[in-house]
Amino acid sequence: MRKLQLSGKKGVLLKNTVMLYILTFSTYVMSFIVVPYETRVLQPEKYGLLGVAASIMVYFQLVIDFGFILSATEEVSAFREDRKRLSRIFTAVTLNKLLLTAVSGAVLLALCRLVPRWTEHTLFFGLFFLATAVNSLIPDYLYRGIEQMGAITLRTVLIKLFFTVMIFLLLRGPEDYYLVPLLNIIGNTAALLGVYIHLFRRLGIRFVRCSPREVWRNLRRSMTFFLSRIATTAYTAANTIILDILSAGTVTAFYVGADKLVTTAKNGLSPVSDSLYPYMTRNRDFRLVKRVLMVMEPVILLGCAVVFIWAEPLCIWFFGPEYGPVAPVLRAMLPVVAVILPSYILGFPMLGAMGLSRYANYSVVFGSCLHIFNLVALYFTGHLSMVTLGALVSVAETAILLFRIAVIVRYRDRLKNPKEENQEWDS
Repeated sequence: MRKLQLSGKKGVLLKNTVMLYILTFSTYVMSFIVVPYETRVLQPEKYGLLGVAASIMVYFQLVIDFGFILSATEEVSAFREDRKRLSRIFTAVTLNKLLLTAVSGAVLLALCRLVPRWTEHTLFFGLFFLATAVNSLIPDYLYRGIEQMGAITLRTVLIKLFFTVMIFLLLRGPEDYYLVPLLNIIGNTAALLGVYIHLFRRLGIRFVRCSPREVWRNLRRSMTFFLSRIATTAYTAANTIILDILSAGTVTAFYVGADKLVTTAKNGLSPVSDSLYPYMTRNRDFRLVKRVLMVMEPVILLGCAVVFIWAEPLCIWFFGPEYGPVAPVLRAMLPVVAVILPSYILGFPMLGAMGLSRYANYSVVFGSCLHIFNLVALYFTGHLSMVTLGALVSVAETAILLFRIAVIVRYRDRLKNPKEENQEWDS
């Protein structure tokens, strides 16, 4: 059997990190570029609706992905040279995603019938869901696991560039808000076809026959990863949905603006963790984790301080003159940006390499439960607002980081690299 020629050296790690950054920028930064244009053209009401639709789709994205971005990446990394095994993983994950897409579509339709504010926008939410489902079928876990992110990066960048240009060309007024999901559908479909062609022709990975038992085992294996990722949504996307149900559209738009800035910062830092995850699983290079944090964290803290001081003029300049109220929400959410990189890195890359990945999941469940408790407390005491909701996100993210630090300290004896342990034993 001809094997995939792959390397696990630090040079590959660096290249994979760069490619993940480019991929992330194409997904988030290019969409971030159009935000000032969208806020001015769509006005707060329609922009708020756009934010609500995106928040709802976060849930469905997580359900369809079902944690495969972590569980399948880990499995692909373990069998990265076996094309037959990779084809079986690819087929099982795709079948599970199609099943979850059908279930999610039925749930969305029911929600649009039950929530009066959403009923008149059923078609709009349906288009957003279709774009989300197509995007979920892109098997980026395969490329992350074999550390060949460059193979799909160029295609994704070109598709996102198309979306960005078309938004500026076609979006002319609030009545054109349907164009956002429509353009996403076109771009995501083109990206999916391009990736499948590359998988089939260049990597020799294709659909094969899988037994129902194998498909079920693949789904069950990813359950804990799914619970961890869906728990995160309890203190992110849920806030936007709650505001939309309880408040006016303009309030939702202000919260969405702040959340957009913070989420973009978070997603800009996630490639560091994503690329470290398969590398740390194999190499347990804990010193590298320390070096990454010592270099990057001071820069992040400085950036947070600058944004905190000049939050209001920055928000008015970026979103438009009507969006000054975004500033207090942004200040309340800035601690998220400060703690997110160490939280990411000390999560699955660090705890996974220590054999404690379950605690990374537990930490998110802990943060989610804390957020729900605080949310209920604010609601019944009459202190629920867009600013307090933003502050609750910061509390939850900080709690998750502290939880992970406590676990690492508790099991610090596992931080020794196997090579170092052998050297001590020999001496």
